[in-house]
Amino acid sequence: MATRSAATPPPSEADKLIAHHARALKAPRIADEYRRLAEHGRSADWTLEDYLAAVLAVETNARAESGARLRIKGAGFPAIKTVTDFDFTAQPGIDRAQIARLEGGGWLAEARNVVLLGPPGTGKTHLATALGIAAAHAGHRVAFASATGWITRLAQAHQLGRLDSELKKISRIGLIVIDEVGYIPFDTDAANLFFQLVSSRYEKSSIILTSNLPFARWGDVFGEATIASAMIDRIVHHADVLALKGTSYRIKHTAIESLPSVTADREAESTT
Repeated sequence: MATRSAATPPPSEADKLIAHHARALKAPRIADEYRRLAEHGRSADWTLEDYLAAVLAVETNARAESGARLRIKGAGFPAIKTVTDFDFTAQPGIDRAQIARLEGGGWLAEARNVVLLGPPGTGKTHLATALGIAAAHAGHRVAFASATGWITRLAQAHQLGRLDSELKKISRIGLIVIDEVGYIPFDTDAANLFFQLVSSRYEKSSIILTSNLPFARWGDVFGEATIASAMIDRIVHHADVLALKGTSYRIKHTAIESLPSVTADREAESTT
């Protein structure tokens, strides 16, 4: 028969009440941490108010972190990327202070947009993902998909006669990330669907958009200059537009990694 450790006193009536209330409030971290915080509070001469604030903070912070994990999982990010992981040395033209402000998330309350333009492999998707994850940590719902992914979603809703309800559903998401605009040209129907997506969010909720093409070439993507111009006008009216430059990060590092073998091959050839 198991016996209680002599070092652990039996629960007092107060312990039982705290456990009961923690269960009723669905606040398990309070039940886990209140003893430790009480011991620390006694040694630190906390007031009762200090102790109550510390106990509530444990539960609040845990819930916030749990909510962020759920929002990140539900957003559909292709990978977990952060601003800290971004190689700013490869993009010296990017203003770190501007990225830090965007990471703070104030622009979301103003329904502003962020547009990242540049060649493939220069870090656009990394920054878009990192800012999206920061938004999720700040309590915002986020959804990530490629441009073709968003069009497919809207086209399916349109075929079922549910386009308006789908656009309203998407509009309730605080931030959507539209990746890889310009890689695949859109036909007229797709361009119209994309325009409706952008218009439905104009001055209401935010977009992060990445493209490998400058705005001057968006007419090639959307089939005509008029619709492209109207779309650009809505996107950039309240937006931070960042231009990334240089060679693809992936290609550059692949080339660097291949150098030793190339050098070895050349040395072998010189000795034969």
